[in-house]
Amino acid sequence: MHVFWHRRDPRTRDNAGLAAAARSGTVLPAFVYDADLFETLGARQRAFVLRHVGRLKARYRTLDSDLIVRVGDPEAVLVELAEEYGAEAVAYNEYYRPARRDRQRAVEAALASAGIATETHTDAVLVDPRRLEERYANHGRFRDDWDAVPKRDPYAEPEPEAFATVRDGETVPERDADIDLPEAGYEAARERFDGFLERGIRSYADTRDDLARAVEEPTRAVSRMSPYLAAGAIGIREVWAAATDAFEAATGDERRNVDKYRDELSWREQMYHLLYYTPDLAVSNYKSFPNAIAWRDSDEDFDAWTRGETGYPLVDAGMRQLNAEGYVHNRPRQVVASFLTKHLLIDWRRGARHFTERLIDHDHASNHGAWQWTASTGTDSVDVRIFDPVAQMAKYDANARFVKAYVPELRDVPAEAVVDWPTLSRDEREELAPDYPHPIVDRNEGYERAQRVFEEALGKR
Repeated sequence: MHVFWHRRDPRTRDNAGLAAAARSGTVLPAFVYDADLFETLGARQRAFVLRHVGRLKARYRTLDSDLIVRVGDPEAVLVELAEEYGAEAVAYNEYYRPARRDRQRAVEAALASAGIATETHTDAVLVDPRRLEERYANHGRFRDDWDAVPKRDPYAEPEPEAFATVRDGETVPERDADIDLPEAGYEAARERFDGFLERGIRSYADTRDDLARAVEEPTRAVSRMSPYLAAGAIGIREVWAAATDAFEAATGDERRNVDKYRDELSWREQMYHLLYYTPDLAVSNYKSFPNAIAWRDSDEDFDAWTRGETGYPLVDAGMRQLNAEGYVHNRPRQVVASFLTKHLLIDWRRGARHFTERLIDHDHASNHGAWQWTASTGTDSVDVRIFDPVAQMAKYDANARFVKAYVPELRDVPAEAVVDWPTLSRDEREELAPDYPHPIVDRNEGYERAQRVFEEALGKR
């Protein structure tokens, strides 16, 4: 018998470690509520992940088995379970967040001391980071090498007879969230993805930044699969295979649209690659600077940013979407991160921590890799990348559909005035929307200050 330790993979389909354990004999599925790790998640994501685990337990029961649920330190719990059920090995999937790697090493040491074998498997990514070079100058070079590695097909769900016939009286811990969460579980993830495959993926490159469509058809303009991928509710091989099938079936311009979605999946892979080779990605600049970046320490500005009260409509709409939904569309996600790190010159780590606390799609690799990219401390080859929040709105939300959906103070203001809000006079702003904040930083002054500070950190001034 093998114990299979479910970690961030609450699914029976396309689960590399579970499929391998089932090929070796009878499988006893187990989940350990590891408080030390779970408490590092934001309350929203913690509640969401646990709902997925609850669906997983229900799935095992339909397979005439059960998910053994325990609370405690995995290194102690897994030894006890293996000894109780006479298991010769414990199998699990590998994850790259430093705290999870530390926990895995502790589990391996405890099981080895008890004479119990361990088996690890690559599951969270399509390509094991160890198969690639340690560093890449840009995403294009990464994708060239990554594309050259064959991608395996999704793993089938093991047959019911592969699982131990057990019943466990313990329930999955439940946690509350301050927002409405999406439906949890593999079936919900697959249903959302099927809808996107049917009505979204063939226009993805053209609609992914269309913020009006993001309001009208939020799971068609983009897939919004990130909460499910972050929770591990659906396997990455399954998503990649379906997207590749769509690519191969597409013709003409649809192929470009579909391939852009596959490229976004390869960006996710690069973030995991970065984390694997840079374990301190969440706390240290990836890029080396000859001089320290002169970050500002302003609680007042940071708090205005978190509330969505900066006086920059697209920034505020993005932050209010985060507050209301635990999710931010990718375009405003980049804009709010750039605004914090450039126009306000507040350390990216502070913004990344706030996202960790509030997002339901928080992913340790993607969150910190993306924050560093936007902050110009990461893999981007541009010395100082600054997203102008006014120009970004003019390009991607010219009719103010997205902004007005999240910033009610501006719903009666003409769209062109919303776009130009930070450039209007104070009197004009007060007449148009007296309840909406004035800009907390001058657009040009913030831009020029960021340019100067980063050039000084780079030794170019």
